[in-house]
Amino acid sequence: MFCPYCGHNVGEVVKFCGSCGKHIEFLAFVDNGSIQENISIEDLIQKYFRDGYSYNEILDILALKHKQKISLTTLKCKLRSLSLSRKKHYSAQALIRAAIIEELKGPGQHYGYRSMWQTLRQKHHLSVKRHDVMVMMAELDPSGVQKRSRRKFVRRVYDSPGPNHTWHVDGYDKLKPYGLAISGCIDGYSRKVLWLVCGATNSNPEVIAQHYVQCASEFGVIPVRLRTDCGTENGTMAAMQCALRSSHQDFFAGAASHMYGSSTTNQRIESWWSYFRKQRTQFWMDLFSDMKEMHLFNGSHEHMCLVRFIFMAVLQRDLEECKRKWNTHLIRPVSQSRCPSGKPDVMYYLPHRFGGRDCGLAVGHQELSQFRMSSTPNFCGDPHLQEHFEGLNSGFSSSQTLESCVENYIRLKRLAGL
Repeated sequence: MFCPYCGHNVGEVVKFCGSCGKHIEFLAFVDNGSIQENISIEDLIQKYFRDGYSYNEILDILALKHKQKISLTTLKCKLRSLSLSRKKHYSAQALIRAAIIEELKGPGQHYGYRSMWQTLRQKHHLSVKRHDVMVMMAELDPSGVQKRSRRKFVRRVYDSPGPNHTWHVDGYDKLKPYGLAISGCIDGYSRKVLWLVCGATNSNPEVIAQHYVQCASEFGVIPVRLRTDCGTENGTMAAMQCALRSSHQDFFAGAASHMYGSSTTNQRIESWWSYFRKQRTQFWMDLFSDMKEMHLFNGSHEHMCLVRFIFMAVLQRDLEECKRKWNTHLIRPVSQSRCPSGKPDVMYYLPHRFGGRDCGLAVGHQELSQFRMSSTPNFCGDPHLQEHFEGLNSGFSSSQTLESCVENYIRLKRLAGL
């Protein structure tokens, strides 16, 4: 048997709940969810009155559900004998205040004064005016009252003590149908893009791990925490982060230094992808879509390898330009943000100017060398096609501009018979 007020398992029915102290003797008359006939009419009246039923509703429930027909006069007499009244015998203000404070410690902090008034009557068995509850709520929870008055959903605010506290890593798949996969990482505090790399894949754990190692080697630090989604491509990188943090003694040392989560909650990098699409990738998506409509691209493995062979260098140069532009642009202040506003590069390298501190943990090249790969991934994604395309392209200048890339793509496609 469970207490209907707090959910505590009371075992055998007793007079009062051992957890919340509420009167639960009436549970002795409950069998399989229905109230038996031998419960007294006084207990029924008391229960339904405290649940907020009106006089006429109580009379109808007693008559239809419990076969107890009484008059309105009899009901009022029994209520007087039980000292139950909605307009008299109000509870002490100290008891009401204590009950409100108790509710504000839990889910009740989101209640409006009407919900709190109902909770006080049903859960705490207090007789109180709704106006008095409204006044006390304004006094005890002014910030909550102000938020509810705006009638807006209050989102959690991202908070970070400084750069290199949390790195957010994710893959970008909008160009994957054309053979181009992008991986990115952003610092949570400064919003500085740490790496933005285009390759044949962003789902190979070794490739993603090497991006992490190269970034840590470039900046000479590893983050306090690493945040990724639950994709299998992040497993090796997560293991590296935990291994490098295993000798530290802080709260997030060892396995706690990496955090898995859904893509929707990896908000820093996910929100940046929105900007990235508007500023950069929409152009490339339109370009490859036009090539597809002109029957120059059909989505086959060979066509994807040819796209990577021709366009990857130009696309990577464009990504570097996008990263440089973002890291030096001015981020405007946001009212709900706890992170500073300014240029990402300045916030990253000069956090003391914004009230932050560099949280990065120094790491040496010797520590990182044990994680380096002996060979680099094939540029084209297929070593045989890579060799074939290089042979066909020998004697021709490399593609330096977008126009020359398209021309070389058409020429190599014709020479390769694709």
